[in-house]
Amino acid sequence: MEQFQTDKGQIAATFVQASARAQRRFHVISAVQAASIAFLSAGVLLYGPTIVKLVYDWWTNPDYSHGLVVLPLALGLVWHRRRELADLPAAPSALGLGLVVGSLLLLILGTLGAELFLTRASLLAFVAGTIVFLFGWRHLRLVGFPLLLLALTIPIPAIVISRLTLSLQFCASAMAEAILGLFRIPVLREGNVLVLPNATLQVAEACSGIRSMTALLTLALVVARFGSTRWVARALIIAAAIPIAVVVNGLRVAAAAVGARWFGAAAVEGAVHEALGWVMFQVAFGMMALVARLVNGASESVNGSGATLNGSR
Repeated sequence: MEQFQTDKGQIAATFVQASARAQRRFHVISAVQAASIAFLSAGVLLYGPTIVKLVYDWWTNPDYSHGLVVLPLALGLVWHRRRELADLPAAPSALGLGLVVGSLLLLILGTLGAELFLTRASLLAFVAGTIVFLFGWRHLRLVGFPLLLLALTIPIPAIVISRLTLSLQFCASAMAEAILGLFRIPVLREGNVLVLPNATLQVAEACSGIRSMTALLTLALVVARFGSTRWVARALIIAAAIPIAVVVNGLRVAAAAVGARWFGAAAVEGAVHEALGWVMFQVAFGMMALVARLVNGASESVNGSGATLNGSR
């Protein structure tokens, strides 16, 4: 009888302890969920106008229309890693709260100064700080690449874009002048204006190549991320995107000038102009893919040679 009572007491104690652990676990999960809902609600309330304006710029500004593609891609990448995120133990860090506070200060500065770039950068900083504060740095590392892609969809400040655009305009017109000289086509360049015998072409801001550069840089990140496992190779692929965009844009301006010389100014207007830009972007992407293949091949050769040397020793 005493043995039965002892066993019964042990079973009851075990059941009580298990219930207490389950209850504590329930409270912990509920606390994280409540904090997540609170931060999500605060983010929507504070950054709602910023998000709406950013999506509107993606829709209306051709230079950043790739944001309409990048956003679903980034969300898809996060969804693909959802099980890794769920299985990863949470390690909240108070530094994340500091990042959240800093992002809110940045939001205030951007709002008072009417600077959209600051408010949009603040949005990404708020998301990153929230993840670190609620879950930890390892969770931020898993979603770091999608956040980087989204950072490339934020329009650059006007003061910076104007200087960059002007430099790209001069570069494209100078390259076009050199290429036309190779074809023995007479041309006079005055800044970003190309004067042909039968037409005058101006390399406008829309033809500076900034649009293709931002889109190609985004594609370079995707190619580097999934096309190579070595950091050096990834860095080379990403770095190659900018010179490729500049060179291809110069070729595009030269091709437009050749078309204008042979067929008149109508050959570089309207649908023909848009089609030429699309074709040249495909050329740029092909060149970037070729660079990625060459870089990966060279990297594998170097690693293979190193393994052979180590094996011979």
